[in-house]
Amino acid sequence: MGKDTIADIITSIRNADMNKRGTVQIASTTITENIVKMLLREGFIENVRKHREGKKFFLVLTLRYRRNRKGSYKTDLNLKRISTPGLRIYSNYQKIPRILGGMGIVILSTSRGIMTDREARLERIGGEVLCYIW
Repeated sequence: MGKDTIADIITSIRNADMNKRGTVQIASTTITENIVKMLLREGFIENVRKHREGKKFFLVLTLRYRRNRKGSYKTDLNLKRISTPGLRIYSNYQKIPRILGGMGIVILSTSRGIMTDREARLERIGGEVLCYIW
């Protein structure tokens, strides 16, 4: 784990999704809990539970898979980190990008907390673009 916790959780989820593992364990912080709540609410993950090992807390995520007609599993989770510690990307509410014409979500860090692009447009508030999920 490095200094960029958001990139770490995105990479952990992406790797578990590519390897078709059903669950992934990530470190629990307030930022990661808020991002995971967004993923759960938008339907990108199936279940979340908090797990404790010693003095550390972890979030255990159950990933969602779609089944094709042939019986194979298809991953439907794509994540991309946008704003990094070396290069922060900010956007006002009018210029928040739409991912796949509104099918994906953009997670923003605003002055009122972490929210999706739809919520930010409704509240007319911009912020730092954390990641794209589609």
